[in-house]
This record gives sequence, C-alpha cells and structure tokens, in this order.
Amino acid sequence: MKRVAITGLGVVTAAGTDRETFWKNITQGTPCFSPISRFDPSRLKTKLAGEIRGFDPEKYGISKKEQRRMDPFCQYALAASMDALSDAGTDFKDLDPFEVGVLVGSGIGGFSTCCAESAKFAEKGPARVSVFFVPMMMGNIAAATVSMKYGFKGDNIDVVSACSSGAHAIGEAFRKIKDGYLTAAVCGGAEAAVEELAIGGFENMGALSQSEDPARASIPFDKERGGFVMGEGAGILVLEEYEHAVARGAHIYAELAGYGATGDAYHMTSPDPEGEGAARAMANALREAEVAPEALSYINAHGTATPLNDLYETRAVKKALGEENARRVAVSSTKGVTGHLLGAAGAVEAVVCALAIDRGEIPPTAGYRVPDEECDLDYVTEGMRRAEVGSALSNSLGFGGHNASLCFKKAR
Repeated sequence: MKRVAITGLGVVTAAGTDRETFWKNITQGTPCFSPISRFDPSRLKTKLAGEIRGFDPEKYGISKKEQRRMDPFCQYALAASMDALSDAGTDFKDLDPFEVGVLVGSGIGGFSTCCAESAKFAEKGPARVSVFFVPMMMGNIAAATVSMKYGFKGDNIDVVSACSSGAHAIGEAFRKIKDGYLTAAVCGGAEAAVEELAIGGFENMGALSQSEDPARASIPFDKERGGFVMGEGAGILVLEEYEHAVARGAHIYAELAGYGATGDAYHMTSPDPEGEGAARAMANALREAEVAPEALSYINAHGTATPLNDLYETRAVKKALGEENARRVAVSSTKGVTGHLLGAAGAVEAVVCALAIDRGEIPPTAGYRVPDEECDLDYVTEGMRRAEVGSALSNSLGFGGHNASLCFKKAR
C-alpha cells in the first residue's frame, strides 16, 4: 500500500481565485456574498449568491473561441487544475501518461449551458441549438478537458454524487494511488449553478437562505440558520505517491490517509436523523488513516446552515467520535464564507483542510452568533484559531444519502 501526498492546491471561488486571497477570506471569516447579478432575481425570494467576480479565463490561456465552447464549470475546473499543477511544480512528464489520472466530480455539470440552450430552443427552435450543447453540458467534460490539456491518460472519471461529488472524486483518486493503479492524480470538483432555475428549485425546497445581509445569510450551526447561499467554483488537489513527491523535493501540504464512503438509504433530500451513515464514513476514514478519535484535531463540517443538516451532522460527529471527543475537537464550516458549491464543496473544503494542517490555522465558522442548544460542539466561533493541526476530517453529505469523509494528516 502506497502513501499519498498532497502537493498542489487550486481554487476558483467567490472567496478568491488564488490560494492567498482565498485563505485570507477563509481565516478571517469574511462572507463573500453579493446581490445576484448573473440574472434578474426579482421573481425570487433569494437575493444573494457566492458569485465569482473578476474571473478572467484568458489569464489561464482559455481563448474567446474556447470560452464559447466551454461551460463555466469546466472553465473553473481547468483554471483550478492549472493553478494546482503550477503549485505542485510539475506536469508529470517524468511519468508514463497512463500513471496520471484525472478525477473531477460535479453534481450538475454544465447547467448554465443547459439553461441557455433550453431557452434558445424554446424561442427559436431546434435548428438554433448549439452543436456544442451536449459536450458542454456533460458532467465528465471537466475531467476530459484537463486530461486533454496535459495529456494525462490514466483513470479519467467524473463522479456524480450530489454535494459529495468532489470529496468522492478525491477519495477515489486516493485509493487509485494507494493501491498502485496510479502514481499521481488531478482531482476535485467543479460547479456553476447560479442560475434562476436552480435557485428556484432549491428555494422551493426551503433549502436557501432568504437573508439579504451577507453576514447573516449562511450561518452554519447558528440557531437562526435558515438555509445555504448558493456558491460556484472549483477546488482541485494534486495527489501523488508519497515517495515520488519526496524524491522530486515537492512541498507536501499534508498526507491524505483515509477515506470513508457510505449511504444513508433513508431519504431523497434529508440526512438520516441518527447520523449513522455519516458517522460510519467518519469512523472508516479515521480507521484507515490510523487516527484515534481522541487524537483528531479538526473537522471541516459539511455544515450547510440548513436546520436539519447541521443538527444531524452534530449527532453524527458524536456518534463517530464519542461524546467526550466530539466536544473536544475543533469543528467549523467554511460555507459561511464561500457559500455552498454543491458538487465542488467537498473539494474546496479538502483544500481548506490541507492548508489548515500546513499553516497551523483553523478557520472559524463565519456568521455564528446565536448558540443552538442542540448543536453544542466547539464550532470555532471566536475567529481563526492558531493550533498544531496534526489531523483533520472533511465531511460531505449529499442529497440521496451520499456520505464522504476524507482524513488528512500532517506530513512526517
């Protein structure tokens, strides 16, 4: 069994399209929400979103012609992958291209393209639908585009498991390297669903915050929480076999050491109230990583700021770690800064865990003010906490009961 190192990180989010800006906003707990500008939101009750502002595809070599043939979610994935590989300091040309995989998850894929082309079809008929419509909307096109850009010919996979897609993609890449099928992988998630149709659907489910105050819109674990804020973007990690990373002198942010994946088998949208599936995913990740519950330093919670998720995830943490350990470990949700990136959420939050370990900084739960007696863990509400982070868990819990937990350890 191989060890797996994290050697490159790339993010494209409302909180920043580079690591330093992103980390500054994450650790300062700065909500990066603004009034929706992508479309006229007057027909909706939801007014805020975590839109990416100032993203320039040409900075990443994506020409105007290519932009017209590439959905925003794919552009975000490619940009974050380029930054992650640049950060890793390699394009893996020393390896057989079949040893390098690309696993990028997306819950919805090219949703912007789907909305635009559907409107065109309704208004102008089928003859006006773009010849690029199908490849632009496919969820797998992000992984395909990255692989074609760099010539990586190993496992090329799109994981689709709702809000756990990015975390599952990273976990599956980890297993491929650990078991010797790959030497390296570019992995994570991407999403671009800030569209009237998507927000209308989530709004009607009661899942979205209707606050117009960015500081009180996404407030995980707060008693007054009322739903999440839609975000967009991508998070990408470069994983490689540990000895390969050491041999080339790479900076290792952290070791990815455990992965747990389970299903609730309970409900289409609600998590299991007892948290059994989520707890088992956490326990399995800790066991594989050989991290005892009492030794765990930090949990980046799924923490969507919906009433049910935060309560049930709190119960799951207690079930996985035991009451005493659950109350001791630092827990925070960074969705109060980024919003909920759906299929990209787990990938962006994996980046958060790697940086927390590397820099010894635990980010706060932004916006938290009013304690909830049923959500009674240490949610890091005082601001960024400096601490030795020897290990961290990142939880992702998707609609349909898809649970993923990733366990990271300090590189030693």
